[in-house]
Amino acid sequence: MSNTPVQTPSLAKELALLAVLATLWGASYTFIKVGVETIPPITFIAARTLIAGGLLLVIIKLRGLSLPRDPAIWKRFLIQACINSVFPFTLIAWAELTVNAGLATILNSTTPIFAFLLTVLITRHEAVTARKVFGVAAGVVGISLIIGLEAFNGLGKELVAQIAIVVATISYAAAAIFGKGFKGLDPMMPAAGSLICGAVILIPVSLVVDQPWTLAPSNHSLLALLGLAVFSTALAFVIYFRLIHTLGTVGTTSQAYLRVPIGVGIGVLFLGESLTSTAWIGLICVIAGVAAMTLPGRKKAAVTAA
Repeated sequence: MSNTPVQTPSLAKELALLAVLATLWGASYTFIKVGVETIPPITFIAARTLIAGGLLLVIIKLRGLSLPRDPAIWKRFLIQACINSVFPFTLIAWAELTVNAGLATILNSTTPIFAFLLTVLITRHEAVTARKVFGVAAGVVGISLIIGLEAFNGLGKELVAQIAIVVATISYAAAAIFGKGFKGLDPMMPAAGSLICGAVILIPVSLVVDQPWTLAPSNHSLLALLGLAVFSTALAFVIYFRLIHTLGTVGTTSQAYLRVPIGVGIGVLFLGESLTSTAWIGLICVIAGVAAMTLPGRKKAAVTAA
C-alpha cells in the first residue's frame, strides 16, 4: 500500500529531472558556440571544468560532506573525467569552431543509440526490449525531422570536425555505462571528482597551448562560459549521475532526443537558426522515443534492475 503512492510521484520526479537535464544540455551548444568565438577550445573547457568542479566542491562543503579519500575511487573519477568531460567536451568545443550548433546537436544526440549498442554488445546490464528498440527508431526519425534531412548534406564539409562530434558521442555513451559504478556515492561526489580531475588534466595543457593570459575574451564569451559551467555542467552533472541510477543508462541518455528540440529552439532565439516545417511531427516522434525508453517495465523487472 505504501509502495503505490510513492512509485508514481517518484517516476514523475525523475522524468521532470530528465526534462531539466535535456534543457541544460540543450543550451550548452549555444553556450559553446558563443564561448569559442573568443576563447580557444582547450582553455574554454579547462575553465568550464575548473569553475563547475569548484562550485560543486563548495556545495559539498556547505552540506557538511567531503570527497572520498580512497585512491581506487579517485582512479575511477579520473577515468570518468576522461570519457565524460576532457575528451568529449574538448572535441565538441573544437568542432563548433566550424560546425553550427544545429548539426552539432543532431550528431551528439545519437548518444542513446551508442549506449544501447554498447549494452547489447558488451555489458548487457540492461534488458534489450522491443520498446527500447522502438525508442531508438522513433528518436532517430524525430531527430531527422526536427533538424531536417538537409542537415546531413553538410557531412562532406568539415568532415573531421563532424567525426570528432561522433567520437565525443561514443565517449558519452561509454561514460553513461561506466557511471553506474558510482552507485553507492552521493551524486555530487562523482560529478565533482570527475570535473576536478578534468581541470587538473586540462589546465596545464591550456597554459602551454593557449597561454590564456594573452587572450582578450569578449563579455559574451565570458557569460557563455559561466552559464555553461554553472548550469550546463555543475547542475547538469548532479542530475545526470542521479538519473543513471534511477532511469538506467539508456533511459538517461535518451534525454538527447528531448535535447534536440530544446537545443534547436534556443538556437532559433539566440543564434538566428530556423526550424523546418516538419519540426512538429519530429517533436512527437522525439517525445515517443523518450517515453518508450524511460517508462518503467513491470514491477518485477524494476526490482531486479535496482
